[in-house]
Amino acid sequence: MAAVEAYNITHRYGKVTALDDVSFTVDDGELFGFIGPDGAGKTTLFRIAVTLIIPSGGRMTLFGLNTVNNYRELRNLIGYMPGKFSLYQDLSVEENLNFYATVFGTTLKENYHLIEPIYKQIEPYKKRIAGKLSGGMKQKLALSCALIHKPKILILDEPTTGVDAVSRTEFWEMLSGLKHEGITIVVSTPYMDEALRCDRIALIQSGKILGINTPDNIRRSYSQKLYAVRYPDKYKLLTSLRSLPLAPCPMPIAPCSEPYTLSPEPFGDSVHITLPEGTKPEEILKALETAGLPGATITEIVPGIEDVFLELMKKDE
Repeated sequence: MAAVEAYNITHRYGKVTALDDVSFTVDDGELFGFIGPDGAGKTTLFRIAVTLIIPSGGRMTLFGLNTVNNYRELRNLIGYMPGKFSLYQDLSVEENLNFYATVFGTTLKENYHLIEPIYKQIEPYKKRIAGKLSGGMKQKLALSCALIHKPKILILDEPTTGVDAVSRTEFWEMLSGLKHEGITIVVSTPYMDEALRCDRIALIQSGKILGINTPDNIRRSYSQKLYAVRYPDKYKLLTSLRSLPLAPCPMPIAPCSEPYTLSPEPFGDSVHITLPEGTKPEEILKALETAGLPGATITEIVPGIEDVFLELMKKDE
């Protein structure tokens, strides 16, 4: 039995469609990621999964239980960590944990072994008021509260947003450990690098699933050769690449005097471009030199998940 099965989920807020015919499955014990920008529909989808809202259309089950009809049973199986810190700010770390344990009919002592790798990092501050914790410590406390009743599935909505790089790394190491405990984990994130840590990922944009696969297979699905162009003045490089002709050469048999690029996009210290069939990288360098950018470099690269995401978005437009 799959941990999560979603069939044609649609949800609307008035005239706004937040989710548009979304279908997917998550295997039992899998670490499954939803990757997409703010406003993509991730939070709405997760609220449906944790039985907080009823979808406008479609059906979702967790371990065979319907999120609408079987919400009471499901809430004991779910550990939920919303995007915004939602614990009691005026209670201490220890008081928050004891409260959530009591709600689920358990105790901190009973399931301490499950949260120990996480909780031991904040246990020295167990008397500190939750509102006074740092971002990383709040994150660990929220995860501990989500785990205190030993759920079968963890649903984490952008858990590392606004957290420093070290805490982000530590958090994903914790998730890997929980996966080995047999807990199914569904997580959303706007960070593409975190996608590489998932077993499978779903790319979501404007309420639609653009693709679902393993991170490696997603990267291999890019349809063209990809190049990174570099020049000290990145802004000038980007505007120059965008000013190159975007129409195919009118006489493909003859040499084309004006090369063109497709979809220049800034990435880090470079600009990623694709070239149409028959256009050589050297032609781009020559065009850039003519535009006053001598010494630019161009290198073929392996596409990242961001590149695939952008390509799929443009196909969906």
